[in-house]
Amino acid sequence: MTLVRARSVKEVAEFVQARVLGDGTVQLTGIASVQSAGPGDLIFVDDQKHLQSALKSHASAVITGDFAAGRTSSKPLLLVTQPRLAFASAAQLLYPGREQKPGIHPSAIVHPSARLASDVTVEARVVIGEGADIAVGTRIGAGSVIGAKAIIGRNCNLYPNLTVYPGVRLGDRVIVHSGAVLGSDGFGYVRDQATGHYEKFPQVGRLEIEDDVEIGANTTIDRGALDVTRIGRGTKIDNLVHIAHNCQIGEDVVIAAQTGLSGSITIEKNVVLGGQVGIGEHARIEEGVMLGGQGGVLPNKILRGKGIAFWGTPAKPVREYLKELATLARLAKKE
Repeated sequence: MTLVRARSVKEVAEFVQARVLGDGTVQLTGIASVQSAGPGDLIFVDDQKHLQSALKSHASAVITGDFAAGRTSSKPLLLVTQPRLAFASAAQLLYPGREQKPGIHPSAIVHPSARLASDVTVEARVVIGEGADIAVGTRIGAGSVIGAKAIIGRNCNLYPNLTVYPGVRLGDRVIVHSGAVLGSDGFGYVRDQATGHYEKFPQVGRLEIEDDVEIGANTTIDRGALDVTRIGRGTKIDNLVHIAHNCQIGEDVVIAAQTGLSGSITIEKNVVLGGQVGIGEHARIEEGVMLGGQGGVLPNKILRGKGIAFWGTPAKPVREYLKELATLARLAKKE
């Protein structure tokens, strides 16, 4: 976030729908933690026990909860029900992103049949294939490749050096970080029983990424073999994640770094997968499940239980898993 746009406390409060206590004309020029804040910075506190430290900080304003309504402060307070969420929204207002001037860099290669909206930004050395369609407000970072007949929605931000394979569809406001590969072939082969040789199974399906998805650096998502791989609206995928062919990822799923999903997995909405999770083919993770770091799910298995945390390999509810670890520890001491 390199561009900072100064805003008054009143403007920020209106944007995040906060109630202001104090001077709404104070100018804010950045965000910071309580410990590192200086003049002009906005900070947040979502726990009453940290409020006093925030009030003593050098920050110019504080986003906090209703628990601060009765406090006297020399700096303006912005009262909301979810301070952390409001702080994240305020950051978007103060850091609107890099200024971009729409247009196509002279070194870019754009197929004559590609359709680009008038205010699309195409940076240096981008290659855009035949029949690609890029909508209003989207930015394609330097060195990226957009394959034939790929469809990129409105106000997307594609960072440098990523690859969108032919036929991939991205919705609106999708963010894709550098090094990502979208729509590559799945790992599908058929073994000849007579010779032992492997024949490639067709990988001719699609990849569809819905609105408001963010995809981390060096993440790879395969197209479907014969059908579709789908990433649901609002899902957030960290760096170095692999999602194999035919996976169905629901809405508002969070997937942390180095997670690997085998083929034909279903992840329902609001699931959280920790770092280095591994899931076998045809498994199903039902709505609201949380799977801790390095957890493993065997092929064809189902994890269910909204709000229940699982851990270990094979994954089990955390309490059950910890009991088993404690039992093993006691048995080891007896030897």
